[in-house]
Amino acid sequence: MLIPTVTENLKLGDKVNKKTSHIFVFLEIFAHEGGIQSYIKDIFRAYLKLNQGYKAEVFLLRDSPESLNYFENENFKFHYFKNHSPHLGRVKMAAALLKCLLQNRPQQVFCGHINLAVLIQTLCQPLGIPYTVLTYGKEVWEPLKNQERRALESAAGIWTISRYSRDRACIANGLDPKTIQMIPCAIDGDKFTPGNKQPELVEKYGFSGAKVLMTVARLWSGDIYKGVDVTIRALPQIAEVFPEVKYLVIGRGDDQPRLAQLAKDLGVSDRVVFAGFVATEELMEHYRLADAYIMPSQEGFGIVYLEAMACQVPVLSGDDDGSADPLQDGKLGWRVPHRNPDAVAAACIEMLQGNDRRCDGQWLREQAIALFGLDALQQRLQQLLLSSVISHNNK
Repeated sequence: MLIPTVTENLKLGDKVNKKTSHIFVFLEIFAHEGGIQSYIKDIFRAYLKLNQGYKAEVFLLRDSPESLNYFENENFKFHYFKNHSPHLGRVKMAAALLKCLLQNRPQQVFCGHINLAVLIQTLCQPLGIPYTVLTYGKEVWEPLKNQERRALESAAGIWTISRYSRDRACIANGLDPKTIQMIPCAIDGDKFTPGNKQPELVEKYGFSGAKVLMTVARLWSGDIYKGVDVTIRALPQIAEVFPEVKYLVIGRGDDQPRLAQLAKDLGVSDRVVFAGFVATEELMEHYRLADAYIMPSQEGFGIVYLEAMACQVPVLSGDDDGSADPLQDGKLGWRVPHRNPDAVAAACIEMLQGNDRRCDGQWLREQAIALFGLDALQQRLQQLLLSSVISHNNK
């Protein structure tokens, strides 16, 4: 059955909205900043722009009522279960969730993490309430426990952020790709905008006259797949063509000493600037410093690529991960073998030369926002919600 478009189905949406309520269950949204948390917040922003008849309740296992929450309103109620005893917090949430399910009989429950899927299945299945599991990346890329896999198989739907993440989850856990729907990450084009390099930051980092490469990533020893070390290894070759090249690394973690030593060993320590943690509200000004965004990684999606493109900065990613979606299989950026310094160096040189269409910042921004802007996310969310209603009513 064809999924009606948003415009064609405002009347259908109105009818559905009055009868439909949704329950969302997440580990956390506000306690920490991260890619998953930002993604969930974008979904909430899109949800709140849908027809006002939608009413939802949100259950948060690890967040507390003191969290800064600008989403709550009369149609969007939050329940917090952070507890000094994680087990007790989980029990309290399960009891409150069961009560809510019995009282409201919601149209759909959205399970926000695979670690909650067994609980959601246990509560929803006996009541005949359909549930959808949201997945993101590596948490479903390896074989799951039998209970978790059965919870996925029993779900009315599975949402994920990229084709790559879908395919890896299916291969690892024997899932049917047809049961998985795409709801990709989104970029706020009003938040990330192009602009001139801020003189104060240019002076702070010593970037006067420099060609600046940039990466935003956690510098954890368990996350070397981000490719910061590969980019450092590529710098000597890049410097042969662009002697003024500098590399700005934003992020913090226990791997920074190793990376700093690597730069020293390769004789490029004067080219690498470790900026440490940069708050989200200051990140845009740092993107504007960059002549190219470099992250030869293995991502489930890679929201940072969209952030850079929205700021009119050309991008480089790995060639075997979820970045295929934001980079549109190489149409919007360079994709290279993620552990190959020679390939990274060659691509960086092309990017800094600026002769490729993928260096056209205005075009990049237009493409990124058209495909992955908040309006596109809202349209996609509306389609999926209407689809779930139609599917449920046809059963």
